[in-house]
Amino acid sequence: MSSPHRHTPEAPEPLPAPPLHPVRGPRGLPRPLGNLFAFGKDPLAFLTRLRDEFGDAVTWSLGPRRSLFLSHPQHIMEMLAGREHTFDILDIGWAFKQITGQSVIISKGDDWRRKRSLVQPTVRPRQVRAYAATMVDCAGAAADAWREGERIDVREQMALITQRVVLRTLFGNDLGEQTRALGHAMDLAGRTVGAELRGIGLFLPAWVRTPSRRSLLTAVAAMDAEVHRLIQERLSAPDDTDQRDDLLSRLLAARDEEGRPLSPKEVRDEAVTLWAAGHETTSTALTWTLHLLSRAPAARARLEAELDDVLAGRPPTVDDYDRLGWTRQIVKEALRLYPPAWLIPAVARAGATLGGARVPAGTIVWCSQWTTHRDPRWFPRPDEFRPERWDADAPQPVPEHAWYPFGGGPRTCLGARFAQVEAALVLATLTQRCRLDLPAAEVAPHTGLLLQPEVPLVATVRTRHPAAVH
Repeated sequence: MSSPHRHTPEAPEPLPAPPLHPVRGPRGLPRPLGNLFAFGKDPLAFLTRLRDEFGDAVTWSLGPRRSLFLSHPQHIMEMLAGREHTFDILDIGWAFKQITGQSVIISKGDDWRRKRSLVQPTVRPRQVRAYAATMVDCAGAAADAWREGERIDVREQMALITQRVVLRTLFGNDLGEQTRALGHAMDLAGRTVGAELRGIGLFLPAWVRTPSRRSLLTAVAAMDAEVHRLIQERLSAPDDTDQRDDLLSRLLAARDEEGRPLSPKEVRDEAVTLWAAGHETTSTALTWTLHLLSRAPAARARLEAELDDVLAGRPPTVDDYDRLGWTRQIVKEALRLYPPAWLIPAVARAGATLGGARVPAGTIVWCSQWTTHRDPRWFPRPDEFRPERWDADAPQPVPEHAWYPFGGGPRTCLGARFAQVEAALVLATLTQRCRLDLPAAEVAPHTGLLLQPEVPLVATVRTRHPAAVH
């Protein structure tokens, strides 16, 4: 067993970049449907089939659009690296934009560069350090409320923890009784977006109001009302805003190179996007992590030993993050097996190339963290939960670019550091206090906007050395 206190391994050697030779994938139905129904029925199985039966570059059709699916990490990273020069982001529909507005996540060109320069400082490592104590406090409060033998819904509890973390770091408070209601609104919004991404809703015009779209508008209105109230509260007390250190205050105080602030609408879009990304993504990652640990007693025992050794009964701090090597490897392996964001699209511009081959303008180029992370070429025994594959002295190091749960290139998720620190510190805090025992059965993922468990995960709480923690 290797030591959890080793130095960070050097970056692995990149894989050689093969030439791109696209092959034609499954024929599907006549246009405009193409492979839409096969993809919508089971996206993960469909994309895995493209990889296994057809190869690293496969042409297919999603509705009326020509698509190209990539499986080789070098082609994927080449595409992600070009997402401001030779590839555009894909407009993934009306529902998604109801949540994000025109935030940095979907902006383009000069507008994207301006917004990124204003938003990025709010989630830099120095700011993440300042928020670490909040992450531990929220996790500790949740665990302290659980009782021996109690049965809890893991996803619901993880969502409450991350919701409180993001609301306290974003808005400076947890909004009290509103927290749970706003969490449900955010969950409903995410499920609606995921449903549209998988089906014909992706191609429906904005004026069509299906029942799910009407529910989405109600959920977004609830979120917008609270964000608008908080923004107006800060704007009416600018001196107080300058003294605050939450993300909303920093967004309101940010100025671009010409001294221009974000407008209230732009602040709303960035705040809600940070809220959605910071809440749902991390709670999903933690849910899968706890599911995997419950089925891997040796890995969980090694985690508990590391926490006892490094923390000696005190709560974790951000300074412990680098020392908790096994904890970080567990999170990394869980993100490999169940990446919350499981699909990335981009649209080829005129002159786009991949692997030295031209990609016709307008082609939707897709890659999937799910299929890359479970490719046996890069990950031996890919379906197994093996955190030791991330050891510095592992016999087969993971190739560069074969793991990308937060994307890559210039549009890498701005909150990647925040999410990884939060997941590790919350996991450490919960594991200090208790074990969450879940049924041993494997759980299938549901492909919405994020990769969620298909069924509720109900755990039995087993307290663990509570006297040593306090």
